[in-house]
Amino acid sequence: MDKYKEIGLRLTPQRMAILSFLDGNKEHPSAEEIYREVSKRFPHMSFATVYNNLEALKSRGAILELNIDPGRRRYDPETGYHHHLVCEKCKKIIDINANFDLNLTDDQKDGFLIHGNRIEFYGLCMECRSGNGDQMKSIGSIENIE
Repeated sequence: MDKYKEIGLRLTPQRMAILSFLDGNKEHPSAEEIYREVSKRFPHMSFATVYNNLEALKSRGAILELNIDPGRRRYDPETGYHHHLVCEKCKKIIDINANFDLNLTDDQKDGFLIHGNRIEFYGLCMECRSGNGDQMKSIGSIENIE
């Protein structure tokens, strides 16, 4: 928790519960999912408190906000360089820790000095391909952009 103090965050009990839930979480939860889980421990905590804490963490680079799912924002505590696999049906998101060497021509760069990229791969996860994903909650749809 010292790393959060170093970036200027006060560690209130509610904020510590949110951080504890996010620590090592690979599910890329939404604010609603975080609220639902943390409010079990803090039943009087409001959704606004969760959302404001997520905004504070995001603004200090402690979490990433993912806009992969058009129905809701998702949060990723893994702030290091990585990419994502996204299931178009159940919205499951998986981290990919690999480097993809993309060489853009000068025309494609259009004057940009590129310092990084984030790639999202879309498809169907194993559960959805096998038919077991029907019971999973589907929120919105993701369009294939080519």
